[in-house]
Amino acid sequence: MSNLKSGVRGEARAEVNESNTAIAYGSGGVSVFATPAMIGLMEKAALSSVDPLLEEGMTTVGTVINVQHLAATPVGMKVTALSELVEVDGRRLVFRVEARDDAEIVGRGTHERFVVPQQKFLDRATAKKK
Repeated sequence: MSNLKSGVRGEARAEVNESNTAIAYGSGGVSVFATPAMIGLMEKAALSSVDPLLEEGMTTVGTVINVQHLAATPVGMKVTALSELVEVDGRRLVFRVEARDDAEIVGRGTHERFVVPQQKFLDRATAKKK
């Protein structure tokens, strides 16, 4: 985990289409980029920034998201999510996240992830089915 230092940045992009609107997610009644889709894009930006820096067999899992969805983005526009690792506290990673479309900032906030052993995490999750 010595590769994980403040300042690591990530980016993820999506085009707004009928599959990622508030209507499609069931989170609203309008055909604009859904808040859950924006959150997922922010998480993807954070994940993509640190994934290549992790030791083999390790992964990160999202644990906290605190964001504001500030503006609507209509179908046909693109959204870019940006992340910056701002704190490393043991296995806890804190990111500043932001999403913008072609016109303005549409969301911002913070996101936390934890570094975990991937197989152990999966085994524990699978054990819940027993």
